[in-house]
Amino acid sequence: MRQPANRALGAWLAIWAAMLLVLILIGGATRLTGSGLSITEWKPVSGVLPPLDAGAWESEFARYRAIPQYEQLNAGMSLGAFKRIYLWEYAHRFWARVVGLAYVVPFAVFLLKRMVPATLKPRLVLLLVLLIFQAALGWFMVMSGLSARVSVSQYRLAAHLSAALVIYSATVWIAADLLRPTTRMLDPALARWRRRALAVVAMTSITAVAGAFVAGLRAGHAYNTFPLMGGRLVPASYGRLSPWWRNIFENIPAVQFNHRVIATLTLLLIIIVWVRARGRPLPGQARWALTAVFAMGMVQFGLGIATLVLAVPVVLGVLHQGGAVLLLTAALLLLRSVWHVAPVTSDLSITRLWPTRPPGA
Repeated sequence: MRQPANRALGAWLAIWAAMLLVLILIGGATRLTGSGLSITEWKPVSGVLPPLDAGAWESEFARYRAIPQYEQLNAGMSLGAFKRIYLWEYAHRFWARVVGLAYVVPFAVFLLKRMVPATLKPRLVLLLVLLIFQAALGWFMVMSGLSARVSVSQYRLAAHLSAALVIYSATVWIAADLLRPTTRMLDPALARWRRRALAVVAMTSITAVAGAFVAGLRAGHAYNTFPLMGGRLVPASYGRLSPWWRNIFENIPAVQFNHRVIATLTLLLIIIVWVRARGRPLPGQARWALTAVFAMGMVQFGLGIATLVLAVPVVLGVLHQGGAVLLLTAALLLLRSVWHVAPVTSDLSITRLWPTRPPGA
């Protein structure tokens, strides 16, 4: 009974992870269309329904006209234009509610049917806590743009995206554990590959968070050339802010430059790991995952350049954000494939299946 139950749990979490990916894409579109501040109140229950008549639309529009973004960026906006940005933010919040229900309701059903293993319950409860925290963090982010700013804080935007990636990554890992059970056998022959896979996951995550700062500052709309920035490899105003650390998070040229460098280093790391794996004995799942990481890394780097030089069109921007999540997914599956290995069912030992690497491997 346990195996069918685990498969059901795994299928639910895999579908839920896909729903999270869609939510991240809608969030990216909301940001790129400048729609994130169009709804100025947080109504978890009554906000399920959009404005349904002319009076309700006028009330929402009046609240938007009272914030700095309207006064400084969108003065004179028509009601029709407001409806377009409002509906993007509404779609983001509505789908977030659907995602929340798609977690809470099945989880409750699985618990009532006693289908959740005792060892899994703490992880699923933690995911629920993180989901609630993420909802509050989203509103905390929106609040930063309602009084003194014309956009949300890049710090809060990066925190919001980081939390989403943590929830998504944990869900992918748990779903993989349930759908493809393995045994945690830390074979010394794979230790080096575990370190390499972990480095790929770390660099991919750092690149994505650096991209959030680019998005928060709209830094992608500056220096739309590659590889030079204003005719220089390093932009002239890279270190203009003081103290120095503010340049990393608040200086548009520095933020864009840092994202370029980190993304390039991530791609180089992926290429090196992929080349080193050629002709090496690796588990089959690891080889497939590494191929996916390599292919997605190339695609994502190309999407990043295209998004930049074309001055961040919405479609490419959304694809670039989705590509970051797919690259992270492939990297996580690569890490798992060399961290957990399938139980041995023959007389062959793990070290015979994957022999110790020769020196310099």
